[in-house]
Amino acid sequence: MKKNKLVIAFLILVIFSLTGCTKNLKGADGKVVTNEVTGQVLPSNIICAPTDPEIIKIYDKTREDLLEKYKKEYDAGDLSKKDYEKKVDSLLNIEDLTACKNFNLTSNGYNGIWDKVFVEPLAWLLITIGQFVKNYGLSIIFVTLLIRLVMYPITLKTARQSENLKVIQPKLEKLEKKYANKQDQESQMRKAQEMMLLYKENDINPMSGCLYAIIQVPLFFAFYEAIYRLPVLFEDSLLGYSLAMSPIKGISSGNWLYIILPILVFVATYFSFKLNSGASMSSEQARQMRIMMNVMMIFIGIMSFTMSTGIILYWITNNTFTIAQNLIVKRRK
Repeated sequence: MKKNKLVIAFLILVIFSLTGCTKNLKGADGKVVTNEVTGQVLPSNIICAPTDPEIIKIYDKTREDLLEKYKKEYDAGDLSKKDYEKKVDSLLNIEDLTACKNFNLTSNGYNGIWDKVFVEPLAWLLITIGQFVKNYGLSIIFVTLLIRLVMYPITLKTARQSENLKVIQPKLEKLEKKYANKQDQESQMRKAQEMMLLYKENDINPMSGCLYAIIQVPLFFAFYEAIYRLPVLFEDSLLGYSLAMSPIKGISSGNWLYIILPILVFVATYFSFKLNSGASMSSEQARQMRIMMNVMMIFIGIMSFTMSTGIILYWITNNTFTIAQNLIVKRRK
């Protein structure tokens, strides 16, 4: 019962945390605003002020267009004074933001638990390490690895349980066949007891495995958001790749080296999925999982062409760590 309550508590935390999602900047026409040069989708709730003059112009132009739109709606009587003032106050003003190099945990006042406890500390860490190593691309890689190392004891337990489930899968299938035609309460109780005995003998706790996964969600989600909402990260480059540039924009501008990034995303995601698949599944479930994995691989492969290089760095580093961790677990088994 206590474990169930703990799981519910973490589920509530995850749902609550999602209320702080990144918001894309939208223009007066309601369309998402992007940097036409790099293809980067610009967030409206950035954590600190950008320094790139072109990016500042985009934000200022969007604000001016929206102010004009709201003024027209107010003059036409489509907006009340209260709604008009509320919309104007909600508009992003670059001048009100702290420069990224000066950002600290008190810079933006109180923005809610999600930002203050999760997103902004990670943003500050990205900026601090980026200034120390003189490159924000390296900062993304180092902080990703740091987070994975901090979470390693938890993710390691999850990986071990997954491997243990694969080991006992034939026994679980035999158990299913044994009780396939026995639906009475007594038989089902014996089946549950035998299954729990198998789990206990192989050091498997299904509930804790779920709990470990839930614990990871807020941190990894917050880190992705911290990256996405830091303009300074996308003003840098790594190994000749602009962190703001999406592969599709890079390729269309004549730099075919950007094709390497989607390939790395695809490879890292494929092996990450492959090493995590197949645990505690029947043959039919495994077949369905393979189909779903193939669909997801195609989707992620296509989406990677529109991701900014900075986000791709996070994706590749995170999945590579997962692959290395699972290979270590398999070798030890």
